[in-house]
Amino acid sequence: MAEPQDNPNFADPEVLAFLKGQTGILDNDQLKGHVVAVQKKAAAVFDYPCIQRFEFIKLKINKLQSAYEHVLELGLGNDLRKIAVDGFPAKNMIASDLRQDFWNLGHELFRSTPQTFPVAFLAGDAFDDNFLALHPLLDAPLTSAAPDPHSVTSLNSLRARLSAIHSASVFHLFGEAEQLLLARKLAGLLLPRSGSMIFGCHGGQPTKGYVSDVAGQRMFCHSSESWRDLWDGEVFERGSVRVKTHMENFGKYFKNIDFYMLFWSVERL
Repeated sequence: MAEPQDNPNFADPEVLAFLKGQTGILDNDQLKGHVVAVQKKAAAVFDYPCIQRFEFIKLKINKLQSAYEHVLELGLGNDLRKIAVDGFPAKNMIASDLRQDFWNLGHELFRSTPQTFPVAFLAGDAFDDNFLALHPLLDAPLTSAAPDPHSVTSLNSLRARLSAIHSASVFHLFGEAEQLLLARKLAGLLLPRSGSMIFGCHGGQPTKGYVSDVAGQRMFCHSSESWRDLWDGEVFERGSVRVKTHMENFGKYFKNIDFYMLFWSVERL
């Protein structure tokens, strides 16, 4: 595996201000040392390229501004803390990752506890049907009361309950068929009501297909067009959602191949 980098980029003043505000570490060198120490622990759990490049300190959730403002109006790691700071109640959030260790390291990075940042967390594999099954889409909201986020043991308990779902740097970990399956599973969690939204970001390319990642493995990337077609026509009935996308060039991460980040939102009409 590639060795983790040891120089987090604090060039973005918004990221730097956010990290200082959350951690209470105001000295840049001390903050760098703190971030690097957490990065090394995270890389020991699983050495994702995004950990190598310190992507976990970058703010992505607000990059598609119209979607971000829309989710804030609904009232509902890093991105959850950003939206909580901006007014979305932490008690109404639930986070999920394959490994509990990453959530624990998030608390270490931001010097928080489950009491000071009371977001419910579920560790599990989204491709495990016992954790998240493929549910048919409902036409109307469920009439029973929604469960307490801290009481659920799998995402299946949240079927058709979520007003907003955010996914960052997840879809590009899987092949084309798996990306479609994951999208359909997440869609089953979305509240069947106008305005409910799934949004996020992951690696993309101007033309869909495979590229080689930093570890020399193949990574499947959608284009803006193919990603819109996936949601509007394959996951949801065509014309029942509004899909917005934009792509940013993040530089030559992958062996002289430009790496693009695809930012997107899917809103039920």
